[in-house]
Amino acid sequence: MGLHPSVAAVRRAVRESLADLPDDAVVVVACSGGPDSLALAAATVAEARGRRVVGATVDHGLQEGSAAQAARVVEQLAALGADETLTARVQVEAGGLGPEAAARRARYAVLEQVATHTGASAVLLGHTRDDQAETVLLGLARGSGGRSLAGMRRAFDVYRRPFLDLPRADTVTACQVWGLDAWEDPHNADPGYARVRVRRRVLPVLEEEIGPGIAAALARTAEQLRTDADLLDDLADAAWAELASPAPGSTLAPTLGAEALAALHPALRRRLLRRLALEAGSPAAELFHEHVLAMERLVTHWHGQRWIDLPGPLRAVRRDGIVRVERPA
Repeated sequence: MGLHPSVAAVRRAVRESLADLPDDAVVVVACSGGPDSLALAAATVAEARGRRVVGATVDHGLQEGSAAQAARVVEQLAALGADETLTARVQVEAGGLGPEAAARRARYAVLEQVATHTGASAVLLGHTRDDQAETVLLGLARGSGGRSLAGMRRAFDVYRRPFLDLPRADTVTACQVWGLDAWEDPHNADPGYARVRVRRRVLPVLEEEIGPGIAAALARTAEQLRTDADLLDDLADAAWAELASPAPGSTLAPTLGAEALAALHPALRRRLLRRLALEAGSPAAELFHEHVLAMERLVTHWHGQRWIDLPGPLRAVRRDGIVRVERPA
């Protein structure tokens, strides 16, 4: 008797994601205990083929009973056959970020430490096609630009997302077939979060009014845009390496020549200006497109502006044909 289609789908996705890793590689699976990450852990153990599987769970301490849930996940990972299990409790500090973004930052910090500690070749994340569709819709609603609409990357640094082509229904069904008791995070039902409203209200309405397959179509759009965004990012990196001058004196970041910036295509120029602000310490979550456009006017519509206020608080200024970012006096 063959594998259930959903089980076959999650196993195939993990197998393809790990295909380039050597037989003695260490693979970390980030697991919250929800159906996506639990199915990911089970599939990774099933497809390990000699590779060492480390299950890692992060207790964000944001809910009552979170420590008990983390302990439960560790038990589930061990029962699945993970070679090693790790858990860590983090202190989520907003630092100007929303609760989701702050928790994500804390979680990735732990996963980076785990990857370094274990010598992992890959850290697997359980995001699905539905997560990708939600990300694209949220980026569209916020006017966040092409990179945001490109959604989540399949792989970056040591991280990989094997399930980006799979619907959430496959992970839920796979857990049911395997007899795994997946955890339902209460935050995933809280309409106070924009992502929950998109998942429970917006996407169902789109499916009903436009037709089925909306999530898959949004994911395809993200894939196409991501290819374009990756190319522009590579070109911007090359331009930065050529044009950025070392930070002089008390300047917070490298500087850029206004004349050289003016000669660039706007898509590249804006990427460089955004990077200039970020390298000076402007928070990414607060640095909006309007800020970058205002910085661009220092280059393309220069008429002696004193400065451009940026989140930080910081100021972008142009002096002697050079654009730089400084702290207010």
